Amino acid sequence: MKIRKIIIILSFIIISSCVGYSSTGVLGTGVSIALDPRSLGTQIDDSIMQQNLRAKLLSSDKSYIISVKTKILDGRIFLTGKVNSVEDKIKITKLAWEIKGARSVKNDLQIKEAFDFKRSAKDLLITSQLRAALISSKKIKAVNYNIDTYKKKIYVYGIAQNKAERDEVIKEAEQILDVEDVVTSIFLVDDLRVVKK
Repeated sequence: MKIRKIIIILSFIIISSCVGYSSTGVLGTGVSIALDPRSLGTQIDDSIMQQNLRAKLLSSDKSYIISVKTKILDGRIFLTGKVNSVEDKIKITKLAWEIKGARSVKNDLQIKEAFDFKRSAKDLLITSQLRAALISSKKIKAVNYNIDTYKKKIYVYGIAQNKAERDEVIKEAEQILDVEDVVTSIFLVDDLRVVKK
């Protein structure tokens, strides 16, 4: 029975990592360039901001590169991951605001706790289930969304073609078993400063 559970968990890890990599996009902004409604200039601006933020985090503390995940969409910066203290959380928020072109900073960083394999496996399962639901839905362009889960709390970032698609993503997330909260930062194409024509 234990071997079966381990095989299932490893399967989800492999599937999740494959899907996550393919949907990252060439510029690392979290959406596929081919389907991204942002203009190429906006995509490049976001990519430059992403690299500048990574450089700032690296020069401030090398451990931030591993523990802090950053996403930038249309000049809006999103921070997730785990840090050692509240001071680190404040410091990283300040570094993000110093990036030229930052329109907003949303900080969802958590304070580190002892590693819990069972909780981590559950979070990975939740992420994998939502990713599979988005991919199988004909109403959603799944490549335009990134998903992180921490303590049964799902964070969804991306760009929706319209309000109906955004509502569908939220509905799919809320239907996942054991999810305690859904935090979304989903922008409509119309919310973007410049979009592809």
